[in-house]
Amino acid sequence: MKRGDIITVALSGDYGKPRPAVIIQSDRLAETDSILICLITSDIREAAFHRLTVPAHASTGLRKDSQIMVEKIVAARKDRCSQPIGALDPTTLMALGELLAFVTGITEQIVALKR
Repeated sequence: MKRGDIITVALSGDYGKPRPAVIIQSDRLAETDSILICLITSDIREAAFHRLTVPAHASTGLRKDSQIMVEKIVAARKDRCSQPIGALDPTTLMALGELLAFVTGITEQIVALKR
């Protein structure tokens, strides 16, 4: 599993049904027993600053057009995750990184440092 891979995960709680997710954790942390992911939904919403639309395609493994819920960052045990069903292309992975920087406040910190 690597950053940008799309997997299926079953979590406890509100998001407990098996659902797709994208790995956002650095590949340099491969030895950890958990992995950082963003959940994916087929419930499409207008939310340009915290949702990223991903098309259904053989390369993504998604059966319906979906959105990465960038505001739903979760740590999941690796043993609760499937093998990759697909992956994001480099352009989409870059866009995801930009939204993650915005959602986590890193963008604001970078702007403040440049002042």
